[in-house]
Amino acid sequence: MHTMSSPTVVDLFCGAGGLSLGFSQASFDIVAALDSWDVAVNSYNANFSHRARCMEVTTDLGLPPCDIIVGGPPCQGFSSAGLRRPCDRRNSLVRVFAELVAQHRPRAFLFENVEGFLTGAKGSHVFDLLEPVIGAGYRVHVWKLNAANYGVPQHRKRVIALGGLGWTPSFPEPTHSAYGAPGAHLAGRHLPKAPTLDAALRDLPPAVQRGEIPHVLDHVFVPLSPDDLRRARLLAPGQRMRDLPEEYWHNSYRRRAFRRVMDGTPTERRGGAPAGLRRLRGDEPSKAITGGALNEFLHPAHDRSLTMRECARLQTFPDDFRFLGSPSDALQSIGNAVPPKLALSLAISLRDDLSGSPVARDEGALLTFVPTLSTGMSPALESVTNEVRRRFRTSSGDSQLNLQWS
Repeated sequence: MHTMSSPTVVDLFCGAGGLSLGFSQASFDIVAALDSWDVAVNSYNANFSHRARCMEVTTDLGLPPCDIIVGGPPCQGFSSAGLRRPCDRRNSLVRVFAELVAQHRPRAFLFENVEGFLTGAKGSHVFDLLEPVIGAGYRVHVWKLNAANYGVPQHRKRVIALGGLGWTPSFPEPTHSAYGAPGAHLAGRHLPKAPTLDAALRDLPPAVQRGEIPHVLDHVFVPLSPDDLRRARLLAPGQRMRDLPEEYWHNSYRRRAFRRVMDGTPTERRGGAPAGLRRLRGDEPSKAITGGALNEFLHPAHDRSLTMRECARLQTFPDDFRFLGSPSDALQSIGNAVPPKLALSLAISLRDDLSGSPVARDEGALLTFVPTLSTGMSPALESVTNEVRRRFRTSSGDSQLNLQWS
């Protein structure tokens, strides 16, 4: 239950409402939510008592007064899951977000995006975000994290930026150790293990085929084609298309499987070599849920794809959360969302900071920049990191930056 003293939030690029749900659960009041995709806005409005508006987010937008602006500008322009287009209009929305923060000057902001945000267009998106907000007086942390380290049953690497206007925000510590993905063990090794896929889905009733009435909303599946069923029966948990005999490969997989990948940017401007069909492991957190999850992921124990509700569960949405539109649109809304459980961790940290009435008296600065948890970097990431150090090294932030890069 919110009170008159609840801190207030504006959610830009709100999508179906993953960030809004986490902040609402942390007793924030959402005073405005905006997105230009009508399908996502319809889903948002089906689940919240306040209403989101369907409109373009631009720098001349009037926003209500608020304590925090949050948002994740559409990321497909530089996501490894899709075409990398440096001139994609969606990329410029990073600067729109930053300039709106600088104009409206909330007490804090939270920004979320895919890990490709760090290296897309040689790092220009990083500077689109940082230059306006630091110039406006925000003291900022930028970290790449894995949502599994915050109790999400899914390996989902994302970039989070937190900023306080003239004061230093806390960056929430991991609550769980993660395992089952490269580098996942490097954070929070002493902590409880992240929930597994099996644990997240254990209490769901059996899924039904499309056309039948499910016991849980959207817990339906489309039977595999005969060819995919033959592939599925050969795949053990954790195996993917490359583990099959070549005669079983999809043609699209065969075309892309051996293309050369250099410096993190493959030919055809697409993400890394495809996994193709993959059977998930039940004893680990899931792979990242995207808009292609129903075509790419097999259930660990059953010869079928995941259901929409299983994808939403792995994103930590409650079972009564409704996703409207066509099946592909609904899955895109799920895959685009910030997991509400991760949003809740971030919201609690900000709520605790704000409850201490932080004094705004310091200059804007980049406080920490953690672009990877591993000891090595790709040449592209190293180049961006060095440029960040060059541009934002200051007497107040220098020692902290060096600590993060040592």
